[in-house]
Amino acid sequence: MVKYGWKENIDQTSMIKASCSNCSEVYPENGTPFRCDICGGYYEIENSGTFDTDKVNIKLPGLWRYKKIFNLAENAPIVYLGEGDTPLVWANIYRKDVAFKLEYLNPTGSFKDRGTSLLVSFLKSRGVTHAIEDSSGNAGASFAAYAARAGMKAKVYIPEYASGIKRDQIEAYGAEVIPLSGPRSAATEAVLKAAEMGEIYASHAYFPIGIEGFSTAAYEIVEQMDTEPGTVITPVGQGSLLLGLARGFDRLLKAGVIRKKPSLVGVQAMVCAPLWAVYYYGEQGLGWVTEGETIAEGVRIKQPLRGDLILRSMKADDGQFIAVEEKSISFCQKQLAKLGFFVEPTSAIVWNALEQIGNELPEPIVVILTGSGLKSHYTKQDLS
Repeated sequence: MVKYGWKENIDQTSMIKASCSNCSEVYPENGTPFRCDICGGYYEIENSGTFDTDKVNIKLPGLWRYKKIFNLAENAPIVYLGEGDTPLVWANIYRKDVAFKLEYLNPTGSFKDRGTSLLVSFLKSRGVTHAIEDSSGNAGASFAAYAARAGMKAKVYIPEYASGIKRDQIEAYGAEVIPLSGPRSAATEAVLKAAEMGEIYASHAYFPIGIEGFSTAAYEIVEQMDTEPGTVITPVGQGSLLLGLARGFDRLLKAGVIRKKPSLVGVQAMVCAPLWAVYYYGEQGLGWVTEGETIAEGVRIKQPLRGDLILRSMKADDGQFIAVEEKSISFCQKQLAKLGFFVEPTSAIVWNALEQIGNELPEPIVVILTGSGLKSHYTKQDLS
């Protein structure tokens, strides 16, 4: 029986091939800076790599079969909890066959596990024993779980409005929870101050390695369908999943595995839809962007870190964004639940894209269901 863990004697100088998106400073050989020490910019993977079927190791579990495609050091540990290989389930929606990618069946109940697994692997390879994170819930729960698996101590800053179930989940893994009043951005401001005081910030938003994990969802979709999808729809907050999907399909195209990249559709809550606003209205749209309250708490991100990069990527590939009115979100949950998909509000907003533009989208259509409904409080009225 194969045992998946990590080497005890790990090279502290393990590399990720990344450089600053602003000043091109190369990621250092030691330490774990989440942003550039020279200019404060965020790091990006220098060479996004290529997809090669010969590099896929079916002896490794879940998404780790793509390890040789990741921009991780060869000696980076496999921190595995069962992430990846999520089902693709078909249903007939508005007279169209639609495939639902059940990312909420990842180990901690959300797609975040794909990125966290790689991030914690990298941190472990650099000898990290404790770290902090900020989250509205799912990323924090994921980080707490994988930190526990890797023997790391975790502290997670969350907004007070975050689901109590998600907070309980974070604490169950042994992480310390720091609740902050105010909007989602308050948790980020607090964790940045802690990082300035010397704490190691395991940011799912800043570190680029997590995007490598999200790219694996694209690889799996093509494997499961045995062809390329015409459209892929996903919720968007920070947009890391959307960016990972775009890069994954780009690699598959360059490798000749697919003939055409799918059209990507990013879905946001109308009360906090910065990418949607700027994509369609330019700088003028920024004036309309708020961080309004929404039950889709996972996409309540007013200033996505890689917003400009995401917008360029979507324009280059003729992608589009959809904004969902708050009053429609509970209905979206209800419709998905009727199909047997019990998802949280953040995940449910994708249904509205099928309602608004489903007839216009290239087929086959794949919809990403990102988070479990077991993590949210529901009332009978919500689903009646």
